[in-house]
Amino acid sequence: MKQTELIFIPFPIMGHLGPTVEIAKLLAQRDRRFSITIFIMNIPFEFLDSMTKDSDSYSIRFVTLPPVEVSSEAMTSIPLVRDAVHELTRSNSVRLAGFVIDMCCTHMIDLADEFGVPSYLFFPSSAAFLGFLLHLQFLHDYEGLNLDEFKDSNAELEVPSYANSVPGKVFPSVMFDKEVNGAELPLYHMRRFRQVKGIMANTFIELESHAIQSFSGSTVPPVYPVGPILNTRMGFGEDQQNASAIMSWLDDQPPSSVVFLCFGSMGSFGADQIKEIAHGLDHSGHRFLWSLRQPPLKGKMELPSDYENIEEVLPEGFLHRTARIGKVIGWAPQVAVLAHSAVGGFVSHLATWPMYGEQQINAFQMIKDLGLAEEIKIDYNMNSGYIVSACEVENGLRNLMNINSEVRKKKKEMQKISRKVVIDGGSSHFSLGHFIEDMMANIPCEQSSDT
Repeated sequence: MKQTELIFIPFPIMGHLGPTVEIAKLLAQRDRRFSITIFIMNIPFEFLDSMTKDSDSYSIRFVTLPPVEVSSEAMTSIPLVRDAVHELTRSNSVRLAGFVIDMCCTHMIDLADEFGVPSYLFFPSSAAFLGFLLHLQFLHDYEGLNLDEFKDSNAELEVPSYANSVPGKVFPSVMFDKEVNGAELPLYHMRRFRQVKGIMANTFIELESHAIQSFSGSTVPPVYPVGPILNTRMGFGEDQQNASAIMSWLDDQPPSSVVFLCFGSMGSFGADQIKEIAHGLDHSGHRFLWSLRQPPLKGKMELPSDYENIEEVLPEGFLHRTARIGKVIGWAPQVAVLAHSAVGGFVSHLATWPMYGEQQINAFQMIKDLGLAEEIKIDYNMNSGYIVSACEVENGLRNLMNINSEVRKKKKEMQKISRKVVIDGGSSHFSLGHFIEDMMANIPCEQSSDT
């Protein structure tokens, strides 16, 4: 019997690569007919090595492609991926089932077409945001919508995947970035979303029922809610040692008492903002775990790093005053921390402090549509120069950690549901099975007949 081979092409940043590896593992675990190859476009971020070390032998292999220019990674990688797939399929024992591509790698649809196999999209964000992108593209292409009218604006747009109208001030800033031709590249990707055979989304029906139902009867390819897909790795080497110390500290804290502040793999602040956060934490009196990262040097294509001496950037005496109730760290094992019983609140998601990408519109959905978050600054952008005051931080934390808060109650309910949906009988477990059935049915006849 031929081995059924599935090609994954993720975009090589942590928020995309991590979930891609996890969904690949789920597919390989669920159906032993699958062998999966993940092609890694090699750009200069150190975390790629650690991500690819741990395939856990789930019939998954990683192929790291030669380095490419960061500005054009998807286009210049096409010849490299083509050669690698040719090498992979040289043996008659391999049956190519299709390509699973990232939302930022839609150029690879052309390559799937060359090999005569279907392409699928793995969308690592919410179903509502997927609907937003597709609706925006439709309005731009067919109704002449001028996106510039929404820049930094309170003007609202009705979007079928959101229960509330979406204000322009929370649109992703890349839509207006003239240095990268504004919305042209995102619009290109959005048009190509419509050409795939199906879309796996990192969400679940119980969380986003309105958004998922909005796709019914539309021209959007089938959407399979298969989440939550979480990167559960605790790090490697020194990171793993740090993770153990962090988890040990959390073990000593009362249940639901700790606010966790973490701003993503690219999130960092200048000195003035750090001091305001510190004063806000100090005045709130709440227990906290703060992942504080040093910004990269201006103009350098690097991720934030850990401070060598964290005291230098904090207000004088802060660490001493908060020693009994707080811990300031560098890198954090985010998923493991959030799953710990001591954690009762999360800044930047449950007390929203969006930084980049689609985080502003995600914050809007969490607050307005889902009622699962408190606001600190819904339209904050790390490049805006705005300083969130200590008072804003303190008020956001107090609202979030109020034991009678509706947000806290809803969060606990949704946490329970999110654990059930991925196991046998759960909605996402069923949806993943549906995706596998459809994908097997879509394998070209000349391949599928030879088993």
